[in-house]
Amino acid sequence: MNVALTYNVRHVKPDVNNPQYLKEAEFDEPETIDGIMDAIKSLGHNVIGIEADENVFEKLKKEKSNIDIVFNIAEGMNGADREAQLPAILEMLQIPYTGPKPLGYAVGLNKSVAKEILAYYHVPTPHWMTVHKLDYLEDNQFKYFPAIAKPLGEGSSKGIRARNLVSNPKELRNIVKELLEEFDQPVLIEEYLPGREFTVAVIGQPARVLPIIEIIFDALPPGMPAFDHYEAKWVYDNPEAPDPLICPAKIEPELKEKIENLVIKSFHALEMKDWARFDVRLDKNGTPNFIEVNCPPGIIPDPKQNSRFPRAARAGGLEYAQMIGEILKSACIRYGIKY
Repeated sequence: MNVALTYNVRHVKPDVNNPQYLKEAEFDEPETIDGIMDAIKSLGHNVIGIEADENVFEKLKKEKSNIDIVFNIAEGMNGADREAQLPAILEMLQIPYTGPKPLGYAVGLNKSVAKEILAYYHVPTPHWMTVHKLDYLEDNQFKYFPAIAKPLGEGSSKGIRARNLVSNPKELRNIVKELLEEFDQPVLIEEYLPGREFTVAVIGQPARVLPIIEIIFDALPPGMPAFDHYEAKWVYDNPEAPDPLICPAKIEPELKEKIENLVIKSFHALEMKDWARFDVRLDKNGTPNFIEVNCPPGIIPDPKQNSRFPRAARAGGLEYAQMIGEILKSACIRYGIKY
């Protein structure tokens, strides 16, 4: 097949003090783009690389006759629904692609709307409140502490720092004010659950759960909160540090079944397709709760980087290129394309 890879690439080196880097934090490194291209080629397909910048519509329109399907990892350029931009363009041009429809991408990035949908389907999720203006928080007191505040529509743990865990209304107000000013978007306040944390990859058509990953926080500095914040994910999880992931997770069959059922139910309720990764945390009673969904999830090729989706795939018997192939095959099945 002729497979187009649509992507957004980082143009600057990682530096949390660089505004350009913060804007591109969700984008992929050039090494990841090259790794995916190499994987697609190794499966016997031709690859057309297309950066999803402001000119992506013209690029896709020009290449349409040469494209059988798009492998999409584009994050989008601007706005709360940015991850839906590229899929919407592909819908307009009638080009098949991997992943959910535009609505699925938009809902997945909006943490509050995702929770509202799953609450309708009786999927457990922590108590939450969405704050658009600071006045709303003052008029509607959040009652579930400790609590975590996070930007409503960011990925890659962007804006979710260790200090975002607060224990009282005053601390909450301060961090919400900071986030509203920094990200110029609503803030999600969420009850902090004290139990174990997992991240769960889903792949294929029909969708199946890959081996569950448990995230361990033992190697964090003393006093640092034990949840998957920016520092835990990108600072302290590095090739020189102790492995913070256990895959497959060492859990009893009953809990494994509960997590898998929650994730598959969420996958379909949020209209995900082909692949996604879910963050799950246990409450004080040991009940799995939905935290958020990641699609497209990160898929860094280098095993030393601990990219979660490829880690789960390898534990499930899929090497990197095979994982890419499973995602492509899933989309081909949905579109009736011979793979």
